[in-house]
Amino acid sequence: MPTRAIDTATLSFGLVSIPVKIYSTGEPSHELHFHLLHEGCGERLRQQYICPEHGKVERDEMIKGYELTKGNFVELTKSELSALEAVASDEIAIQEFVPADAVDPLFFERHYYLGAGKGGDRAYQLFRDALEDSELVAIAAYAARGKQYIVLLRPHETGLVMHQLRYPDEVKPWSEVPAIKHVKAAPAELALARQVIDNLRHETFDPGSYKDEVKARVRALIASKAKGGEITAPPAAERAPVTDLMAALKASLGASSSHDGKHDGARRAAGKRAANGKRAASGKGAANGKRTAHAATRRSHRSSSRARPAVRSHTARAGASTRARAHRSKEA
Repeated sequence: MPTRAIDTATLSFGLVSIPVKIYSTGEPSHELHFHLLHEGCGERLRQQYICPEHGKVERDEMIKGYELTKGNFVELTKSELSALEAVASDEIAIQEFVPADAVDPLFFERHYYLGAGKGGDRAYQLFRDALEDSELVAIAAYAARGKQYIVLLRPHETGLVMHQLRYPDEVKPWSEVPAIKHVKAAPAELALARQVIDNLRHETFDPGSYKDEVKARVRALIASKAKGGEITAPPAAERAPVTDLMAALKASLGASSSHDGKHDGARRAAGKRAANGKRAASGKGAANGKRTAHAATRRSHRSSSRARPAVRSHTARAGASTRARAHRSKEA
């Protein structure tokens, strides 16, 4: 089912105006939402605002205030704030085009899809293709819901993506992070670390290979509780502190090599089994051939042994007969 647009706007640069629709990139149906209940009775709780002086306060009695010091506020009425709000022109006005790597991802805050609005298909596709061909992204100003935003537009799939950016004063500078002592890595450590990185290197990123295991366990818990089951918490996994950097790098290298070599090992084992099978079959055939030849030789020897005595008996009888005739001739 096609997703619904959350807002409409007009993308403008130069004298060109392109109607667009704004879509959320999130998938709410896959998110888990909880309500606060009263433990014991299970009734859903209601939120109330209480004034320490006057008790419960209704929403139409509320105003906003800015805290200057602890407990000291400047009150601002709705009409005063409305007068200061940006005029919602629903225009995404492009200010400049820059290389994609010119914007640090630290500035990205929210993300939206931009689709073509009614009658803007051709101009939308032209703008998208021109951005892709130039290898640039567009920086634009966008006012909506009383606020003014800076956004980045870039090609994505067959359309456009809009990233809402933070303003510079909304990004904490790195200088506020406690400084660490910079120690130059030894060549051996650096080479080993590079080897670990290369073993885990891939040319593309496949987000489908990563799963939210916590969300899966929560869903399983909800399903089990709905059926009246009991859930036991899994044991916490503890990691030993790293004390030897080189040993840890070598262990990481071994683990990654073992992980990457599982399939290769399986293929090698299968090939080895096949080769052994062939050798076994060949050896068996050769052995059978040898046994057959030996048997034939033994049969031939037995046949020869049985035939030779018969020849000798015939010769002996002939010789005896000749000697007898000679003896009789002498007597005569």
